[in-house]
Amino acid sequence: MYTRQEASQLRQAFWTSFGKYMSPILSADGEKINWINYKTGIKHIRFTMEADTKTAVIAIAIDHPDEATRSRYFQQLLQLQSFLHETLGETWAWNEAANNEYGQAVSLIQKELKPANIFDQTQWGAVISFLKQRIIALDEFWSMVKGGFER
Repeated sequence: MYTRQEASQLRQAFWTSFGKYMSPILSADGEKINWINYKTGIKHIRFTMEADTKTAVIAIAIDHPDEATRSRYFQQLLQLQSFLHETLGETWAWNEAANNEYGQAVSLIQKELKPANIFDQTQWGAVISFLKQRIIALDEFWSMVKGGFER
């Protein structure tokens, strides 16, 4: 068992390693990008990556407070589902009515790696590989479709 401080340091070390590994990789548009804090350019549509002692998850999170707008964004992405899955090379789970860690309504499109434990440094390579290929594919997808979403 880790203390809160040790756990925080391990999480920070993992994400620092991931960031360093990804830093030389340019976006699909050929620009320098902060992969960990990916900016879609559309408020309330985010690409998120999380990892803990059980799983690693990458997701498209739609967290607009207005249910109708959140649903409209989700439906727009649903219309692009085949293209998204083709770009990713795999299918992802779609959930229009989920809740985030704060109990707020969100829509999620996600892929999970299970088991995955970032507190075990021997698993970092597998987790980084899982996240890397998917965030790069999401970026490629987004660079082609983001113009269809209102700003």
